[in-house]
Amino acid sequence: MPYYIYHVSDFPIRQLKKLEQHDAYRDASARVKQLRAELAEGSPALIKMIHAESELHAEDLLNQVREPEPQLGDD
Repeated sequence: MPYYIYHVSDFPIRQLKKLEQHDAYRDASARVKQLRAELAEGSPALIKMIHAESELHAEDLLNQVREPEPQLGDD
């Protein structure tokens, strides 16, 4: 399964823009770090890497709303 790299912005609506695709984790990870360093300071956009079966699956995973992890002391 390939690693997909996306530019994610939430304003005014959530937008996903596929930037690249890599077969090896090491290459994808290095590229993500480089792209994050190039983002403008204070930019609300994110650079995300996702491991998925296809581009459609990657976008589906990135659009899923995840519940926050419980905090210490929450019951």
